[in-house]
Amino acid sequence: MKIIIPLLTRSKKNSQQILINSRTHKPFVAQSKLYKEFEQECGYYLNKYKLNIDHPVNLKCTFIVPDKRTRDLTNLENAIADILVKYNVLKDDNYNIIQGWDGSRIIYEKGKEETIIEIEEINNEWITRDRRREWTF
Repeated sequence: MKIIIPLLTRSKKNSQQILINSRTHKPFVAQSKLYKEFEQECGYYLNKYKLNIDHPVNLKCTFIVPDKRTRDLTNLENAIADILVKYNVLKDDNYNIIQGWDGSRIIYEKGKEETIIEIEEINNEWITRDRRREWTF
């Protein structure tokens, strides 16, 4: 399955804010406004893919960026995984479901912002009926 989101992926970890809880007056970490807007906009493109996938998959993400700024691929992957869970494309983002990110990369194309997510089912011979991991040789 291929999902195309015509937006630049925003990292969750680079723009966190420390805010003060008005009731308890204790500090807490919150996501940036930029990330929250990105997450909400992704919902428009992901609502039709509410599959709640609960079997092993490989996610291949191609992040097309408009500039040559240095970016962290794993931070972008984590943001996409969390968004796919939030919009019920994936049931969870743990290792039992997302078993790999093979083929993910960042590509520079001047003036273009896009995220392409390819979800491929993995059929492992070593997965038993009750989904416990047991290696067979």
